[in-house]
Amino acid sequence: MANEGEAPAREGLRALVVDDELPALSEVSYLLGSDPRIASVRTATSGTQALTMLEDHDVDVIFSDISMPGLDGMALGRVLARFASPPQLVFVTAHEQHAVDAFALAATDYVMKPVREERLREAVRRVVAKRDEAGMPAAAVASSAAGSGAAGSGVPGSGAAGADSPAEVADETIPVELGGVTRFVSRSQIRWVEASGDYARLHTGSESHLVRIPLATLEERWGTAGFVRIHRSTIIALPHVTEVRMDHGRCSVVIGDVELQVSRRHTRALRDLLLRRPGAAASAGSGAGSGASAG
Repeated sequence: MANEGEAPAREGLRALVVDDELPALSEVSYLLGSDPRIASVRTATSGTQALTMLEDHDVDVIFSDISMPGLDGMALGRVLARFASPPQLVFVTAHEQHAVDAFALAATDYVMKPVREERLREAVRRVVAKRDEAGMPAAAVASSAAGSGAAGSGVPGSGAAGADSPAEVADETIPVELGGVTRFVSRSQIRWVEASGDYARLHTGSESHLVRIPLATLEERWGTAGFVRIHRSTIIALPHVTEVRMDHGRCSVVIGDVELQVSRRHTRALRDLLLRRPGAAASAGSGAGSGASAG
């Protein structure tokens, strides 16, 4: 790790740790300093001090506590969200009840105290992966997503793809509330998402979860992971599409045992994305089939 007065390594992350409790501040700073992916570590004891430091120093990622006097971690996150190019944000806290709100703020990770070295290293890995994703051309991402259909996919030209597939971007964990308990769902498990006002309902193979985040935000945030809009109220995960059907000019996609209608305005773009490979036309069924509709 570079000293604070030295220029950081080209690929290293410039980190800022924010915590009003000095023992926790010292521990997280020490652990980050021992990680070769971290180029420099600065510290602040409040959200206000952190914002002041951002005026004078370039920072790639902030590791912030949540419960702090004055400008707490959540308020700091809301301020950062207004930046044109905000640093990534990782919450480090003893309180799990803020996990859903942290997700709404697009936090890269949510680390529980007491902090374990291997867990913090995983958070750094996610920060690096997200930084690398941001530098990937959109066309390349869409191409790899279209070619990484789920195992047994009816989309020709697509191979089996799992969460560990090298063609996929790093997975993400989404906190969801169920009966007052916070659970965590991997983005790779999510097959499709439907809008519900200012909320979104995430559909996995057997469950659905309501999260407090708009569909448009998820569409923008998960586009690099192969999620595309097929309807004003629906986005789908391309790797989970098993069949594309056409019936009298109307298009639909099949994901598992669910059929979702594609609006006319999104049909051409979706078919071009999924069916442009040689022989792909054979996957377009002639019947509408049965199943749930996106509406």
